[in-house]
Amino acid sequence: MQFQKKSSSVLESSAKHHVLPTKDLVKIAASGWLGTAMEFMDFQLYSLAAAIVFNKIFFPELNPDIALIAAMGTYGSGYVARLLGAWFFGRIGDKIGRRTVLFATVLLMGIASTIIGFLPTYNQVGLLAPILLVVLRIAQGLGAGAEISGSGVLVAEFARPKRRGFVGSVVCLGTSTGTLLANAIWAIIIANCSEAQLLDWGWRIPFLLSLFTMIIAIIIRLTIKESPVMLEKKKLLEAKRQTEVQKVSVPKLTKTSHSTVKSFFVALGLRFGQAGNSGLMQTYFAGFIVTVLGMEKLVVTNANVISSCVAFITIPLVGFLGDKFGRKKIYIILSILMALYAVPMLLLVDSRDPVLTIIAMVIGLNVGVQGLFALENVTMAELFGSVNRMTFMALAKEIAGLIATGFGPIIAAALVATFIDSWIPLAVMLIVFSACSALSALVIPKSNNQGLFDATSGRDLNALEDAL
Repeated sequence: MQFQKKSSSVLESSAKHHVLPTKDLVKIAASGWLGTAMEFMDFQLYSLAAAIVFNKIFFPELNPDIALIAAMGTYGSGYVARLLGAWFFGRIGDKIGRRTVLFATVLLMGIASTIIGFLPTYNQVGLLAPILLVVLRIAQGLGAGAEISGSGVLVAEFARPKRRGFVGSVVCLGTSTGTLLANAIWAIIIANCSEAQLLDWGWRIPFLLSLFTMIIAIIIRLTIKESPVMLEKKKLLEAKRQTEVQKVSVPKLTKTSHSTVKSFFVALGLRFGQAGNSGLMQTYFAGFIVTVLGMEKLVVTNANVISSCVAFITIPLVGFLGDKFGRKKIYIILSILMALYAVPMLLLVDSRDPVLTIIAMVIGLNVGVQGLFALENVTMAELFGSVNRMTFMALAKEIAGLIATGFGPIIAAALVATFIDSWIPLAVMLIVFSACSALSALVIPKSNNQGLFDATSGRDLNALEDAL
């Protein structure tokens, strides 16, 4: 078949991989890093604000427990929008190009986050205030729905297969950068503002500062190139159109196969574990430690700042280990460690000792959140073929995120209130989330006919078919 021969030649040439000049690869990695930093900066700014001040300035008439649940509800609304954004921008990324999507998503996130800083409070406009907050949170979610997936796919498709995990960890470092910036900003504001100043104008500053991150990210993204995998796929689609005129049998590139379904559910499970741990430790714990345990706000921000600093070592190290030993194996090890650590961590937090609480959170965040995330972007990109990679990856991320990170903190808040401020429901949830990641990784076959560690690690991302 003429088309099949042409397809084979394209894939053979792409298997040699596109070696970019160092400066171009640095730009692409920096673009992904900044976009991810902005997403997680917005994520952490909002989650901390929801836990510390939003319950007071947007829901002041509710009792503290209900107000915290309502504030977490506005946080969760963004995850519903992320699902729509994942589908919409994911399809654009697969049909038009990754670069186009990454420009649109960072612009939408940055504008929405900045406008939050100008919102009126409940005391100024009543119910209109929380309504506007939800609208902007939804706009943030639409942009974030495909941001980190697009960044992860673009970097993975440019990186050399044997170093893909390590190079992909550069994008993941954006999580630490964004979290570090957000918590550092909040720590400075809390330390220098009285309670009245914080509720009056101090809470606005973090959101207004996100404008600068957006501007830098946009400037860099205007200069990056399109993914070589996307360019090769367009050649295959063009060859398909040409052969249709000759009535030559060609593969159905958009067919959803059993392999796609299996790969999708594995990706869903991997993401569910990491996202669930993140939703509890990076979002709900802030409210639990301050509101339930009565500890100082700085304990939470200090723990997140230190954890983000440590993650600059954890993330590239885990990325390197995934390249060296296979991502399946490292996924299972980290997930089991987090499940075993859940109870000891909560016991340390429940001691109400600031130092022990910070140490406990730093270890938990680096094992169960940052460590798993260092593997996630590349592993999920490797699970899918080039035809619908960005769409399925984004949907898997956001469906799991909606359930685990969007509603996890709300469920946690309700359970803690039901069990009279007990930490036991939190430990159980962390164990369940971690077990989910471990079991999903176990489903991935140990090796394939290409002699790789498992069916995903280091596979050719130009391949049209899915990994499983």
